Amino acid sequence: MTPDTVLHAEVAIVGAGPAGLMAAHLLHRAGISTVAIDVRTRHEIETTHRAGILEANSARLLVDSGVSDRVLREGHEHEGTYLRFAGRSHRIDFKKLVGESVWLYPQQEVFIDLADARARDGGDVRFGVRDVNVEGVETERPTVAFTEADGTRVEVRAAYVIGSDGSRSVCRDLVPEDRRVRRFREYPFAWFGILAEAPISWDELIYANSDHGFALVSQRTDTVQRLYFQCDATDDVDEWSDDRIWERLQSCLAGDDGFRLHEGPVIQKSVLPFRSFVQEPMRWGRLLLAGDAAHTVPPTGARGLNLAIHDVRVLADVLTRAITARDDSVLEEYAQRALARVWRAQSFSYWMTQLLHLPADGSEFDRRRQLGELDNLVSTRAGQTYLAEQYTGWPSEG
Repeated sequence: MTPDTVLHAEVAIVGAGPAGLMAAHLLHRAGISTVAIDVRTRHEIETTHRAGILEANSARLLVDSGVSDRVLREGHEHEGTYLRFAGRSHRIDFKKLVGESVWLYPQQEVFIDLADARARDGGDVRFGVRDVNVEGVETERPTVAFTEADGTRVEVRAAYVIGSDGSRSVCRDLVPEDRRVRRFREYPFAWFGILAEAPISWDELIYANSDHGFALVSQRTDTVQRLYFQCDATDDVDEWSDDRIWERLQSCLAGDDGFRLHEGPVIQKSVLPFRSFVQEPMRWGRLLLAGDAAHTVPPTGARGLNLAIHDVRVLADVLTRAITARDDSVLEEYAQRALARVWRAQSFSYWMTQLLHLPADGSEFDRRRQLGELDNLVSTRAGQTYLAEQYTGWPSEG
């Protein structure tokens, strides 16, 4: 189909969530032109509530690269976290152990900051498009075609394409089936997540392991809280009344210390199945995959958004050098550098998931062994330090 409008950019970005917009922002700072598109509207993305724990370096990148300092003004710095099991809470002091914090800052707020920064800097970002078609990634001039909301057919002619179009990525399928490898692990349980109108129950996150399953106590605002508990992946949210939800959560957190959650009306509930997934290669011709398009991790380790940010940080560096030197061989660095961190994150997320969730078919031996591992973790400085190092994030390159 002949396009109504032809655009030229050095990099076309398919997927304008946090990963795509951070890539566009970093490339803009390096003098590289981009066009970013997304099938979702901006309103849809910024009103989809997603959890967000930012590693120290992810928060620094938002500030130091000139996106926004709102994470420092409106986010919540957490200098530690709590592991709760056998009815008792144990604090892991990140600051004392490794000198770092994490920031509680929901993913939609990261997106808003990045979208505002692209608008401020005159970036070309087009939301709410349809009929996206990517071609020629094995040539020197790939194209991205799409239809605007008003029916205008647009073609972007670029030198490179970034596929940051999420866990349902169409870009990842552009890697030929016989040349790609997809590695994944399915988990036999899911998270039942709620937003509730209630006061904050605790000042930092609580990861709980109990005979009733896993639970996570998080915060959103002074009056709205985010909580999760372990459930079956096939559970129907309509079968869970508010009373049943609170009964399960209170059971998961109960202990001799008398701790109880503050309760309130449940205003949103959902079931979140999860799995581990990695596609290799992350580069095919002049297509480069980033974020959930290339890999997903269970939410237990809070790595997903941070991995995406690291991907595009590396990608911006590699693309800038490839474009400046007109040398595609530089692109070979991308997957090597990104995947090293991806597999470390997969390892940590898998470890946290197995540590805190009740196994579907676990024996009494498995249960007691799990409690022994938790006790060993909180009772030794080496165990606490390992968790603190992993959770706050490893140093970013550069």
